[in-house]
Parts: sequence; structure tokens; C-alpha cells
Amino acid sequence: MKNTIALVDDDRNILTSVSIALEAEGFDVRTYRDGAEALAGIAARPPDLAILDIKMPRMDGMELLNRIRSQSRLPVIFLTSKDDEIDEVLGLRMGADDYITKPFSQRLLIERIRAVLRRAEAEAAGPATDTVIARGALVMDPDRHRCTWRDAPVQLTVTEFLILQSLAQRPGHVKSRDQLMDAAYGENIYVDDRTIDSHIKRLRKKFKTVDDGFDRIETLYGIGYRYAES
Repeated sequence: MKNTIALVDDDRNILTSVSIALEAEGFDVRTYRDGAEALAGIAARPPDLAILDIKMPRMDGMELLNRIRSQSRLPVIFLTSKDDEIDEVLGLRMGADDYITKPFSQRLLIERIRAVLRRAEAEAAGPATDTVIARGALVMDPDRHRCTWRDAPVQLTVTEFLILQSLAQRPGHVKSRDQLMDAAYGENIYVDDRTIDSHIKRLRKKFKTVDDGFDRIETLYGIGYRYAES
């Protein structure tokens, strides 16, 4: 059975190109050019996942997400034209599932869609306690996409969660950037080394917001990263 995607963006070129790419991967796609139109369409025919641009006329992506969250747990991925950490943090706190900055690789977007859908399906099926990762103060529940540090929630994108999960699964073992790319994006997706470095930087920043003394993600210059053993 095909998954249905609601694609919401005021850029006609993005609607066309992304729709073609998603349909080629077997998704059904419904397109909307502004938030108000999308809200009515999503309410009338709920999709399996929504992709929302943040900057739109009539109703922006933040307001649309807020309206959606008042009614359902529909998985949502944000698109934005700028790398704005304030928008990212606010969007994740409001309940977005992931966040991708324009311009983006369509292949990367498709992989993020599949990852979010898999997570939504696992959450709907109920918890699987044997998959929970506990490393001292760090607890990660992949099935529910929940991460806590010293019992405080840490809001992570799908990509950040997968990178941290890869590191935390084997504390003390070094993971190269290539290995972290594979864990987060899949073996057939190429991203620049600096993309992984940027994700690590954001991970550290998010944990330091909860605990200023957080220092568990270690850099081994020229080699990669590791999650420090307790």
C-alpha cells in the first residue's frame, strides 16, 4: 500500500520537482501552495506524512504545524530556506519530526521521509523495551524517538538521533565520518564531511543546553568521533 505525502510549499518549482521524485519512488503526493489550503486538505484527506515549508503566505509552516498538532500526531518534516537554529529548535519543540535546509538533495529527502515513516510505524506498534539504549545518564528509545539526559528530554532530529545512536551503541569505539554518514543517511547517500561535523556540533549544543558539563561526545582529530565510556 502506497504512503501518501502532503507537500506544502509556495514555490511551484519545488512542488513540481519534489512531486516527480517522490512519485518515482512509489509515493502518492498531494500538493498545496499555502498553509491554509494545506490545513483544509489534510483535514479532509489525512496523509501519512507532511512536508512543510516554513515561510509561506496566509499561514506559515509553524502555524500550520501547531494546527496539525492540536488534532493529530501526523509525522512532519520541515523545509526551510535558511539554516536558522531558532526555527529548528522551535519547530522540533512544537512537534516536527525532522528538518531539512534548502537547497537539499532529493535523495536525502526521500531517505529522511522513509526514516520518519519507519519511526511512526514502530511507535504505532507500541514500545519494544529491548531496543532502549542506556549509557549512564543517556537513555535513547529508538522506537519512540525519545532521548533523555539525566531524565531531561533532548529534542533531536532523525539525523542527529541516528548519529548519536551509532556512537552510543559502542562506547569507547571510534566511528569515522564515513561510518556516521552511513548510519545517518544510508550507504548510497554522499554528504560532505563537514555535514557530519555540523551535526556533531549541534548535538553537543543541545546536550549542553540541558547540562553545561556534557562532554560524552569526543573528537579524535583526523579519525572521527566516539561516545566516551562511563
